[in-house]
Amino acid sequence: MELAQEIRRRRTFAIISHPDAGKTTLTEKLLLFGGAIHVAGAVKSNKIKRGATSDFMEIERQRGISVATSVMGFEYRDIKINILDTPGHEDFAEDTYRTLTAVDSVIIVIDCAKGVETQTRKLMEVCRMRNTPVMVFINKLDRNGKDPFDLLDEIERELKIRVRPLAWPIGMGPSFRGVYNLYENKLNLFLGEDRQTAAGEVIEVDLHDPRLDELVSAREAETLRADLELVNGVYPAFDTDTYLSGEVAPVFFGSALNNFGVMELLDCFIRIAPFPRPSRTVERPIDPFEEKMTGFIFKIHANMDPNHRDRIAFLKICSGVFERNRPYLHVPSGKNLKFSSPNAFMADRKSIVDFAYPGDIIGLHDTGTFKIGDTLTEGEKLKFTGIPSFSPELFRYIENADPMKFKQLSKGIDQLMDEGVAQLFTSKMNGRKIIGTVGALQFEVIQYRLEHEYNALCRYEPMALYKACWIESDNREQLEDFRKRKHQSLALDKHGREVYLADTSYALSQAIERFPDIRFHFTSEF
Repeated sequence: MELAQEIRRRRTFAIISHPDAGKTTLTEKLLLFGGAIHVAGAVKSNKIKRGATSDFMEIERQRGISVATSVMGFEYRDIKINILDTPGHEDFAEDTYRTLTAVDSVIIVIDCAKGVETQTRKLMEVCRMRNTPVMVFINKLDRNGKDPFDLLDEIERELKIRVRPLAWPIGMGPSFRGVYNLYENKLNLFLGEDRQTAAGEVIEVDLHDPRLDELVSAREAETLRADLELVNGVYPAFDTDTYLSGEVAPVFFGSALNNFGVMELLDCFIRIAPFPRPSRTVERPIDPFEEKMTGFIFKIHANMDPNHRDRIAFLKICSGVFERNRPYLHVPSGKNLKFSSPNAFMADRKSIVDFAYPGDIIGLHDTGTFKIGDTLTEGEKLKFTGIPSFSPELFRYIENADPMKFKQLSKGIDQLMDEGVAQLFTSKMNGRKIIGTVGALQFEVIQYRLEHEYNALCRYEPMALYKACWIESDNREQLEDFRKRKHQSLALDKHGREVYLADTSYALSQAIERFPDIRFHFTSEF
């Protein structure tokens, strides 16, 4: 019975958005209202001395962007909430795609002035593929932006999902006064000068209370009543089942920076968001209520504590109970492993846990055993699906810039590639190392982290390549012919699998046409 109760009180979700929509600021305020932190940090490190909790890497603090997913867990009203704050920048999209395999629901943050942007559309596609329930938070209402009704139309059109507002803004920009909570039919006016803490008076009035005219103004109250009449006339009543099936997205308005709309979002979220859902493996579906523990590694992070040069593998528990010091089968190696200090996280702050339940994400100290996608079970051999590496589109040779630091560079590249930040290929022709990424900024992050975390210097040399794809074939003769003809364009990935590096789209299409028995894969999951 305890297992079922623990599963039902868990909510594991990711916050996703286009860069600079206010995703990390919203994460800070959710942590603030949840009591996990007492002062909210700022993402732009030049504006305030305290940085955001979820942006704990030095390069994140310098750039004011998230470059890695961070995991934060806290309790709120007897609900255990696990937040994964993901990078918004498209150059780090692969980390975000993998993170979406480990969550049960998603909150999408949209800037009210910019509306739906490119990266938001791509991320929504991933959510749709998995039927992941989605909530939308329209942020930055303290600035002038698009009309709320226009924004709702844009979300339906661009993200191809029906919407239902569960909060409505009073004013916008300088005249923004607060948010009316349609889910509970009351107005929360947050009064307080200090926006970095949760201190301040919250006034509750419903739509027809005469005090509403005094608290905002008669004109604003009249506009609000007219808007809500239109909302209730145009949009059908909210139905939780359509949200859980991924058909309808509840929409909230607010300003994360000014604490408006955040509590409404959090209170509604814990009521309607799903507890852990079944997971897919190659062999069979996994129900979270099964007694035996199963879980998979969806992320690896090196040097979370630079003093100890540690590697942490992030394990999503899918069923059963994970117990400290109990042996579990590491399916790829066939070995039984024990973990004496599994960690729960608040970004880079860790605490040892004795038990973890479905939906929880724990960190396991890793000496190089784990790869992304690895499974841990109580003996059953399972492989979880849907955790791919994508075919890179940008390539550079990586060279050692300091011959005295060869070992450090080799170790650094090895560990960073295990994280999935980029992919390493070794040319079969000359043995040179090639880094492949999905975004140009990744090269800068790799160079920065090699220098500051491994004391190793590297330099890049440009490469003109179009695409990398993994190849396999049952026709040995045709595969050998392909190897002879394309010898200069073949490489091995980190796991020894053969990769074709096509220099142009024409070369790739010709290869696919001329060698029909060779399968060309654009993700590593095959």
